[in-house]
Amino acid sequence: MEKEILEILKEMQVSIKSLDEGQKEIKVELKEINKKLDGVVEQTADLTEFRTTVLSKLEDLKVVEEVTKVNCYDIAKLKAVK
Repeated sequence: MEKEILEILKEMQVSIKSLDEGQKEIKVELKEINKKLDGVVEQTADLTEFRTTVLSKLEDLKVVEEVTKVNCYDIAKLKAVK
């Protein structure tokens, strides 16, 4: 009976060591995932800033386009007067 109990305890000890090793591997992988996630968050922030800048410049271009269109009409009118 004592031998059986000792065997069970040894098996439990091996299982606990295995679980500890697995837990350590999971912690290492979790750190790597967190690093990658930080990179994704940083890139997302950069892209959001870039998008805002592009949209702002696009609005500026639309204004320039409108002014240019009006100027073209004015030039055509002036040429027609000649």
